Amino acid sequence: MRVLVAEDDEGLREVLVLGLTDAGYQVDAVERGDDAIDQLRWYEYDVAVIDWRMPGKEGIDVVAWARKHDRPTALLMLTARDTPADRIRGLDTGADDYLVKPFDFGELLARVRALQRRPRGVDAPVLKLGRLELDPLTREVRAGGRDLGLTGTEHRILELLMRRSPAVVDRKAIAAHAWQDETEPLGSNAIDVQLSRLRSKIVNAGIRIVTVRGAGYRAEAETS
Repeated sequence: MRVLVAEDDEGLREVLVLGLTDAGYQVDAVERGDDAIDQLRWYEYDVAVIDWRMPGKEGIDVVAWARKHDRPTALLMLTARDTPADRIRGLDTGADDYLVKPFDFGELLARVRALQRRPRGVDAPVLKLGRLELDPLTREVRAGGRDLGLTGTEHRILELLMRRSPAVVDRKAIAAHAWQDETEPLGSNAIDVQLSRLRSKIVNAGIRIVTVRGAGYRAEAETS
């Protein structure tokens, strides 16, 4: 399961990332509200933990954007604003849950698990390119009804390339999306190895991954 943490307090952000990672989640973290919107625009998250007060955009604006654009992510607001009026505003704007600081981390984990169990009001669309179909919810990748059997890393790379197609995606973006520690694959051949394996699995799926020298990679449908 993938979780987005949007929190501008560095210490608290690190605690959240470490705790959620230890609990088995794959976590992305940002410190600005506008960066949170960018993450929600490009990636599918099961749950997002969003602070109210952040630079760039406030958490309430992030929630409003996510609901306006029908993002399927469950949204948990994490804030020191504890008046009934604040709670009402946060929930009415589109937050699924509301947790006031200071909080017990065990309670936060329980709330994240509860949000995972809730049915989503909007289904994430199946991504299609060539004859290939990728379902962000079930994590299935099929071509002509055949399951391609991708690993988790291969799936994340392919999802990113399909979402941004036909745009070029650079190596840093791939590392940030597909690895928990984005520095791990940079400076090594890890990305090239994963792309080589991925390309071998999507043969005859009507899609190809093109290397754009000096820029990155692009997924495109093959022309007949």
